[in-house]
Amino acid sequence: MFLLNNVLNVTAFQWRNFEQNLKFDVYSPRKSSTSRKVPCSSSLCDLQTECNSAASKSCPYSIEYLSDNTSSNGVLVEDVLYLATESGKSKITQAPITFGCGQVQTGSFLGSAAPNGLLGLGMDSKSVPSLLASQGVAANSFSMCFGEDGHGRINFGDTGSADQLETPLNIYKHNPYYNISIIGAMAGGKTSSTKFSAVVDSGTSFTALSDPMYTEITSAFDKQVKEKRNQADSSLPFEYCYTISAKGALSHPNISLTAKGGSIFPVNDPIITITDISSSPVGYCLAIMKSEGVNLIGENFMSGLKVVFDRERLVLGWKSFNCYSVDHSSKLPVSPNPSAVPPKPASGPGSSNPEAAKRPSPNITQIDVAKPSSGSSVHLHFSRTFFAAISPLLLAIL
Repeated sequence: MFLLNNVLNVTAFQWRNFEQNLKFDVYSPRKSSTSRKVPCSSSLCDLQTECNSAASKSCPYSIEYLSDNTSSNGVLVEDVLYLATESGKSKITQAPITFGCGQVQTGSFLGSAAPNGLLGLGMDSKSVPSLLASQGVAANSFSMCFGEDGHGRINFGDTGSADQLETPLNIYKHNPYYNISIIGAMAGGKTSSTKFSAVVDSGTSFTALSDPMYTEITSAFDKQVKEKRNQADSSLPFEYCYTISAKGALSHPNISLTAKGGSIFPVNDPIITITDISSSPVGYCLAIMKSEGVNLIGENFMSGLKVVFDRERLVLGWKSFNCYSVDHSSKLPVSPNPSAVPPKPASGPGSSNPEAAKRPSPNITQIDVAKPSSGSSVHLHFSRTFFAAISPLLLAIL
């Protein structure tokens, strides 16, 4: 089992400064002694029809994303990924991987989205887990742990444990996403038998649901909240926001989902907190966005869990977990990055098709919130970890 440590912890105050001073950790194939361009003749090249007749011509790639006008184009490159074993005596393992080296970006990539790239973890043959499994480096499974402290871990080759809860993955040939079936939900003491399928997307910061499940869950949550609901700010993608009383006590209904097979998926972090300029909490929002025709279980719903993407048994597993309970390595300092933008997939069945999603995009990271009433400015305080997209292609966005 191999560990990749990635740390991202950004507040709204840090984020404003980061946007104004955006810096890129540029990967240059010319500066890497182990890099080589993937030729058009390679079996990994999907766009061979766009190559010329020269066998040495670099293979191009092109991918579009859900956010309006957002795309990435460039050439495929092969280089070496260095991984550290977690169990026993730690050692470094080298694994060649293929990824897209971006040359022309549009939309969100010109602003703040994924300035240092996207880590492709999908079921496509070009994703990192697929390449590692095909080379015999790791089992065809991996886990992601989303810590409540804003840190995260990914373990390639992790097949889970006997005490985890599970649900089967819905496999669609033309839709390489981690799709599961939800057969019920609970908000506080109110249950719902709403059934829907959803993409489990670690590359989306916040959960996005379409009707009727969106209205059923949010309405049940709202009816049980004791705090006063306030008018949602236009800059926020959330409909249900509340003012915290002067006592500062924060109490909200718990949310959980029931997956196919009966396993309960606990939602440990369904809200985001709004703070004033002194970082004192003044409100919170239910961090679920309304979408059209697509359901995405985002990273905020996976907080406090280790989620196992078992591609051999075709199941999704999860359990409550302390991300660093067995980790003795130091945390890697990583520059602030927003969450990635999911790519447009081929058409899929019903609500499992993320391409049906319209604005607002389910990929929001940091938002400045307008002042509700007092004299001090108020900001959304948000801290998230992984920017890995459930994507069929690993992109190095330059």
